[in-house]
Amino acid sequence: MAAKPDYLRIMAKLSEAFATARNRGELLDLIFKSALDTLKAKAACLYLVQPGQEELLPVAQKGLSASYFRSRESLLTQQIVKVVKKEGFLFSRDTSLDQRLAYPEAKKAEGLASLLALPVRVKGKVIGVFCLFAARPRDFSPDEKEFLSWLAQQGGGVMEHARLIDELRRKSQLFFDLAVNLSGSLDIKEILHYLSAEIAKALGVKAASVRLLNEDKQTLELVASYGLSEKYLQKGPVSAKKSIAQALNGKPVLIKNAATDKRVQYRQMNKEEGIVSILSVPIKTKEQVIGVLRLYTGVKRDFTPDEIMLVTALASLGGLAIQNASLYLLCQADIKDLQDELWSHRSWF
Repeated sequence: MAAKPDYLRIMAKLSEAFATARNRGELLDLIFKSALDTLKAKAACLYLVQPGQEELLPVAQKGLSASYFRSRESLLTQQIVKVVKKEGFLFSRDTSLDQRLAYPEAKKAEGLASLLALPVRVKGKVIGVFCLFAARPRDFSPDEKEFLSWLAQQGGGVMEHARLIDELRRKSQLFFDLAVNLSGSLDIKEILHYLSAEIAKALGVKAASVRLLNEDKQTLELVASYGLSEKYLQKGPVSAKKSIAQALNGKPVLIKNAATDKRVQYRQMNKEEGIVSILSVPIKTKEQVIGVLRLYTGVKRDFTPDEIMLVTALASLGGLAIQNASLYLLCQADIKDLQDELWSHRSWF
């Protein structure tokens, strides 16, 4: 009878190895190798949830053939996520006979018999599934499930760490690119384009708009937009006091449900337009708020504090760019008036 693995010792050694791993690939390889060696399995694969997609995305594996891993036959459906959320795991003694799994014949051809799938959680949210495949039908003991669950969480930590680094790099590059374009332009149309279209594309939102404050009428006048229908843009005057007015006090405002939140002026129009959440941030010149930049999403979205800070900083840069461009236009007008005046005086002689 084979000796029972010393899971605590294995976990301790693996934790030490994590400290010296150089990148995400090495960390995942350590996790997969430990799972396969300790539980005597054939293959392991990490799948991530794709929001809005029916199938999970396989991101890393060990033990599967390249042709199988890259094919549709390796995909798992969202049904797996529902099961692991409810039960804590999914077990299939024979994947070729389990109706919950897609492409059973392909799994049989790959030599995958039993499957143990466990949720990968980050901050309590299931972001994926960690799967272990055995070459022959077998059961898994509670200790084996617990050990694999620990490995799954390590995999989740690796992916979250990598995501945060990628996100930091992406946002830093975004801020740098837009900051250069905003501060380097004296063309009002170009500045407004960067403030609306480019920010919306970079942050993956449905639409964006820039509205400047008309102090006489106490309205927010549309000067730029992206992704919004003509019907929505023509909905009527936007009141500075009734339309997410808090943003004009200099602080960003997040509306999670634009169809029901009383701080929103045209709630029914937002519903018809397919707008769910709105992030409204002030556009400032020095300490004065001159308008608002608004980002619209088609699904409920909680913007992170870092995202809100980024958009707020870009809106402030946009405000300075608008002020600089306006001063430039005034200088041009003054120079033209002066040239015209000089020419009229010369015509006397």
